[in-house]
Amino acid sequence: MKKTNWLLVFLILIGFVVGGLIGSYFQNTFLNYGQSFGLDTPVVLNLGFLVLTFGLNIHITIACVIGVVIALVAWRFMK
Repeated sequence: MKKTNWLLVFLILIGFVVGGLIGSYFQNTFLNYGQSFGLDTPVVLNLGFLVLTFGLNIHITIACVIGVVIALVAWRFMK
């Protein structure tokens, strides 16, 4: 299998999702400790005929970091 940049991005996203699931499963452990980044309230752009709402909130936990590290190691050992 040829290593591509899209495969790396896909594996990192999978690492974030699996790490987030593990962190939410173990609620009261050190795996769920983390930091949130983003907008507290969404930004609204009202153009009269179109209303756009922008918002982004990222919650990074220790479990997410472990998931990304595992994904990077898996990508490293792919042929």
